Amino acid sequence: MALKIYNTLTRNKDLFVPQEPGKVKMYVCGPTVYDFIHIGNARPMIVFDVVRTYLEQLGNEVNYVVNFTDIDDKLIRKAEQTGSTVPEVADTFIGAYYEDLEGLGLTRATLNPRVTENMDSILEFIQELEQKDFAYENGGDVFYRTHKFKEYGKLSHQNIEELQFGIRIGVDERKEHPEDFVLWKAAKPGEIAWSSPWGDGRPGWHIECSAMARRYLGDSIDIHGGGQDLQFPHHECEVAQTEALTGKKFANYWMHNGYININNEKMSKSLGNGILVKDLRKQYKWESIRYFMLSSQYRNPLNFNDETIDQAEKSTERIRNAVDNVKHRLTAVVEDKVAIVNEALQDRLTAILATYHAKMQDDFNTPDAITAMFEWVYEANALLQEPVVKAVDLHALLQAFNEMNQVLRLYALHEGELIDEEIERLIVERVNARKDKNWGRADEIRDLLDSRGIVLEDTAQGMRWRRK
Repeated sequence: MALKIYNTLTRNKDLFVPQEPGKVKMYVCGPTVYDFIHIGNARPMIVFDVVRTYLEQLGNEVNYVVNFTDIDDKLIRKAEQTGSTVPEVADTFIGAYYEDLEGLGLTRATLNPRVTENMDSILEFIQELEQKDFAYENGGDVFYRTHKFKEYGKLSHQNIEELQFGIRIGVDERKEHPEDFVLWKAAKPGEIAWSSPWGDGRPGWHIECSAMARRYLGDSIDIHGGGQDLQFPHHECEVAQTEALTGKKFANYWMHNGYININNEKMSKSLGNGILVKDLRKQYKWESIRYFMLSSQYRNPLNFNDETIDQAEKSTERIRNAVDNVKHRLTAVVEDKVAIVNEALQDRLTAILATYHAKMQDDFNTPDAITAMFEWVYEANALLQEPVVKAVDLHALLQAFNEMNQVLRLYALHEGELIDEEIERLIVERVNARKDKNWGRADEIRDLLDSRGIVLEDTAQGMRWRRK
């Protein structure tokens, strides 16, 4: 098997070959930290967490950089509205970002650089572009000469004469061409600003990522990712800036995740249909949110509504019940160190894992990888119906599941949840209390288990439990 990634640059699924064997340099555009993150922000967080984790599962060391944009018009407005400073606004919402990230069961990036902590690198980058005649100053602002970079438009596959520029690129008579974009903005009175050769100001949007990617990962990187909305103009401008400066290919693979719609409508502030991650986490476990995000191929649009998230919750519950039942059964069987795994079962588990890896290596096809996990659920439930089960077979089941769950992470214990050993101990105590006719203690344990989401069931194999 060989990993293939859909590359926005080539519009093909390209064989992934890192520049340095066993090491991957990956940069993903992070949030502008002026507010709480919404469900649209969460999709690239989860998607690229899967990409990073699977690359690591394949044995790579991944240097994963996600930036924070902690200075722009939105932060300045938020500071004015709240009577605080731009750094205070940024600190508040970076803290909130980390709470949501951890609340979604995600691992922090290798590094989260902030724009304001990288001004020297940004200024140096702009000055080098100016020296190469790719940048010019006018009225305290510095612009990029788009027409001088002959390959402008190659990422978004647009002709420069036909380009439709986004909201962040406005018409300015000081520009040599309408397509030129800002590298450095002169400060307005009272605005937060930094000193520069062109006067006090702050960086434009596009330059920050080029400068930070170069500083922390080098002139050329393996993977650059972000939401589909960043493909143009942001990523197109990054390509132009970096490749004009270095003369090298900026990123070998460009990955972009699709949009999220809410009830089949585009999520927007004007419609008031945005959903904050901090609110969503109060209603659903992060496994369910993660399942919803991974239930569609990452490049496709995704529709959020009550039905899709409720279905995700039911699906993760099926997985949880199967895993918990295997763990429970394992506590009731005798370990046999010389026993070997049932050959037919091992063959089926090997086939499931082969399917999982084949799908993940096909441009991180998580929907089909999840299907392989449900094949595991079927095998687990079938084995648990057997009157006699060997511990070695249960261990084989869990080992196969853990390999898939290491990346998909659709099963986890949450803070406050009882671990299996505690549940087993309480059940034994309850059984003994009932034998001793200590009904009060028996009821107390039952209520405790119920409050922690544990359901007790009488079966032919004895008392069993599952999580709600």
